[in-house]
This record gives sequence, structure tokens and C-alpha cells, in this order.
Amino acid sequence: MSTLTTLSGPRVEPPVGEKIEKMLILSHGYGSNGYDLIGLVPHFQRVMPNTVFISPNAPEACPGAPMGYQWFGLTSLSREERLRGTLEAAPVLDSFIDQELDRYGLEDKDLVLSGFSQGTMMSLHVGLRRKNPLAGILGFSGAMTLPDNWQQDIASKPPVMLIHGDSDDVLPIQMMYDAKEALQSVDIDVTTHISRGITHSIGPDGLQKALEFLQKVSA
Repeated sequence: MSTLTTLSGPRVEPPVGEKIEKMLILSHGYGSNGYDLIGLVPHFQRVMPNTVFISPNAPEACPGAPMGYQWFGLTSLSREERLRGTLEAAPVLDSFIDQELDRYGLEDKDLVLSGFSQGTMMSLHVGLRRKNPLAGILGFSGAMTLPDNWQQDIASKPPVMLIHGDSDDVLPIQMMYDAKEALQSVDIDVTTHISRGITHSIGPDGLQKALEFLQKVSA
């Protein structure tokens, strides 16, 4: 995969005339597309005014999913496959972040990365390797990819919020616990929320916790 891959997808800007002060980039899950998470914007706007919301389609078409995309192919949840795919896709998302920050004249401190499932993997991997700390990272129903000696790759330590359903039948909740433990081991401020009875999706309580986190880190 080329680092020159150009991402595109829906975006929502503040009303004309309002200064754009913050950015939230939403990375969707396997087989979905940017229009999935952009549906959360009306909720996010309540706590993040003057924000541009961007939800790019992942760089690869997803086999068997019409109009769906993937950050990388998945045939299993093996560590090796997740690691290989994350490392290949990371430069594409990182370059997209640079492009969008430059477009709006913003800095890393003005940006929150958020993702769902595979998009959470990407947000954590790329966000923690940015030289300058982001405002925060918000992950739903995801996991953390841990290369060998990954601790040495951590370049900044923004606050992180992880939200997961305890009945997730795609990415078991243990993956959230593993990510939390890894983040705490390098002194990253990580908060978690477990949505009872929720499968691989976002429950109302999880959305409320997300809004509280976004309001805090974007203040």
C-alpha cells in the first residue's frame, strides 16, 4: 500500500462564518464506510462546537461488502494479521491527518481521533506515534495492535477513552482490557466504559460517556 493513497469521505463543517477551532477524524470499522460514523456528528456537535468532523473511507475496498471499505484485510483476529495490516495502513492515515490539519490551519492539540473496531486499532496506533500529542483518542469496540517493543514507538501520550460492549461477539471485551493494561503500562491516562448487554455496536450509555470525554478533552 502506498503512503500516497488519498482518502476521501464525508465531512461536516460548522455553519458558514464560524471559525473552525477543532477537528474530529472518525475511522470506521471493517466493511463499513465513512457515512456510518458521520451519523454521530449531531450528537458530537452538542459538546464540540466550531469543529470539523471528517469520516474518510478506508483505503481498500472490502471484498464481499458492497460500498464497504477496510483499513486492511482480515481473515482472522490473529495478532500477526492485525499487526501486518495496521503497519501497512498506518502511513496512509498519518498522511491524511497531516493533510487535513494543514487544510484547516490546525495543530495536533486541536485534533481528536476516534474509531470503531478496526478504526479504533488504527486511531490508537497512529495517534500514539504522533510527535505532538493530540487532544485525545476515543475508541469504540476496538483493540490495540502491539508490535514487538511497541513501547519504544510511543511518541506522545494523549488521554484515551475506550468503550466496549460486554457482549461483543466480534472483538471480545478482553481486547479492551488488554489495551487498557498496555496503555497504563506506559503511563497513558486511559478511561474505560463497559456497556452491559451491548454487542459489537455503540449503546446509549457508551455514547453518553463518549460525549463527556469529548467535552473534557476539547475544552
